[in-house]
Amino acid sequence: MRRPVAVAALSLLTMTGLSACGSDPTLYSIAPVPGVAQQGGPVVVEVRTPVVTASLDRDEIVRQDKDYKLGIAKGNAWSEGIGDMIGRVLTQDLAQRLPGTTVFAQNDAVSTKPLAFVELTVTAFNADQQGNASLVGSLSVHGEKSGIGPNLTIPVQLQTHLENKQANTLVAGLSTLTGQLADLAAQKIRALPVLPVLTATP
Repeated sequence: MRRPVAVAALSLLTMTGLSACGSDPTLYSIAPVPGVAQQGGPVVVEVRTPVVTASLDRDEIVRQDKDYKLGIAKGNAWSEGIGDMIGRVLTQDLAQRLPGTTVFAQNDAVSTKPLAFVELTVTAFNADQQGNASLVGSLSVHGEKSGIGPNLTIPVQLQTHLENKQANTLVAGLSTLTGQLADLAAQKIRALPVLPVLTATP
């Protein structure tokens, strides 16, 4: 008489476990952060899709890289591919900081020819071992024509203190660092020579 009850209880536990495992994650995205507007530089800039190290290029948010282990923020994921997300928000941040410049992301449906490019490689986009939000990589800003003007490639090591270990606090910190990266990129863009835009003659 007890066997059907036990089977039913086991089935209920199994279904509950499957339901918990199959629950949708909470989706997060970094957001644009306002900065100081800067005048000058090329009139059209393309932000190429950042190259992100494979350990970070995943749906789940990598909370921390510590003691040879990647700590995943369980139940929390990015709302889009991390490279596309960083590129999109960096583009928005730059457009706000360079009001006289048309800034667009790679693969946007834009027919305007860029006169300068922003390229980014990201090797850290998470909390460091001290618990700070960290953005590490390299930034390259250069004109469309090779050999004309400088190719400004610099290492990037940005961090900001986090008040707690919650996912939304980490994402807010990474948004702040992406804004700081845009400040740096805007300065480098303004340092590029402004070449005349050639138009076809009839």
